[in-house]
Amino acid sequence: MSGESILIADDDASIRKVLSQALGRAGFAVQTTSHAGTLWRWVEAGEGDVVITDVVMPDEDGLELLPRIKKIRPDLPVIVMSARNTLMTALKATERGAYEYLPKPFDINKLQATVKNALRGAKGQRPETTSDQVPIDETMPIIGRSPAMQEIYRLIARLVATNLSVLISGESGTGKELVARVLHDYGDRRQGSFVAINMAAIPRELIESELFGHEKGAFTGATTRHAGRFEQAEGGTLFLDEIGDMPLEAQTRLLRVLQEGEFTTVGGRRTIQTNVRIIAATNHNLRQQVEQGLFREDLFYRLNVVPLRLPALRERTADIPDLVRYFLVEASSQGLPEKVFEPAALERLKRYNWPGNVRELENLVRRMAVLSAEDVISEAIIDSELVDASTGENSAATEGLEGSVERHLSRYFAAHPDSMPPTGLYQRVIREIERPLILLTLRATHGNQIRAAALLGLNRNTLRKKIRELDIPVVRGLK
Repeated sequence: MSGESILIADDDASIRKVLSQALGRAGFAVQTTSHAGTLWRWVEAGEGDVVITDVVMPDEDGLELLPRIKKIRPDLPVIVMSARNTLMTALKATERGAYEYLPKPFDINKLQATVKNALRGAKGQRPETTSDQVPIDETMPIIGRSPAMQEIYRLIARLVATNLSVLISGESGTGKELVARVLHDYGDRRQGSFVAINMAAIPRELIESELFGHEKGAFTGATTRHAGRFEQAEGGTLFLDEIGDMPLEAQTRLLRVLQEGEFTTVGGRRTIQTNVRIIAATNHNLRQQVEQGLFREDLFYRLNVVPLRLPALRERTADIPDLVRYFLVEASSQGLPEKVFEPAALERLKRYNWPGNVRELENLVRRMAVLSAEDVISEAIIDSELVDASTGENSAATEGLEGSVERHLSRYFAAHPDSMPPTGLYQRVIREIERPLILLTLRATHGNQIRAAALLGLNRNTLRKKIRELDIPVVRGLK
């Protein structure tokens, strides 16, 4: 037995039982209660080496109890659990000194590992929270309670009080700038400016001027001095959106600024010191761009201190009802007619692929609020909207690989209405997918089998074997 004691407070008897049994088997002494008041008396008496507490309890909110615990026993790790799986809960828990925040339902193995880590680091090794952090209110900058979003919330909660560079990746419309703003608005630099620049929207010849500014007369048309985005963001956050579209020559200068912490304006001679937090975003695969020579490897590692990947909406369809309700309330607050989506309509939305992600869903909800003559949006209305949206020229390109493969495979079964398809279907389909995948990868790498194997995640010998088995032609330019 370890002799270490765990205090558990949760109003759910089944959760108390599961935790007590699991941690007891792991060798810990466990005390459980359903009330925050009892937990407080134990903590005051000096009991417990780790606290695990729920947020909602009959007598007091666990988050309200947290600062009092930290005041009298600052080295006591407190793990907060909650079914209120929102970004605000994660931020509040972190801001008030929680060792860790775990959304319900939780993985018992993960909780046990967290307890053991907390005990190892209990002697003053945990990060401290700052006393002047922004007060957390109940506004909801990011919506979603799915497991995919819980990981995002936990990471954001850890990052807000740091100045680490963050590289946010994700498809268009997933909310990359929204996350960047949260990191700024709830962090230590919130008193400074949040300045955003979209690299894809700036002409190549103007990017350096936009980033670093220029002096009067630096080039034709420079009639006055212009402060660049680095100067505008001084003391705050600079958000470099679509960083993958940045020209190589501008990448070189940006790297120098990040390394040295200073720059000069275009046409200027005076060195300007800079103090900004860099958050970058991309919908490209930057690692692949590095391999292709389109993005500097050293700049990638400078930006990718903390990678944060936002899930596509099709990866978190459980969040769609909450998102729809949020967008409807927002539309109503702006004077648009009040609408309600019937349950079947919400289920129909979950079955759509959402190539435009959350932005596409928001546009659809607003369109329904403005144009629909019905107060209750039915499945038929949504079905008509989604069919219209998928009949454009690029529908095949935007439906996603899974949808495209499903549509292709359905032909096998449609061709055999009275019987199942011939045996061996699995290997036949795998062969149909493997061959064009490998061929296209070889073309993209100009026949370089080492690079192709790396992109595919295959051993080079395995790739050579598949080239032979699939009868992929090796022509000039391929090797």
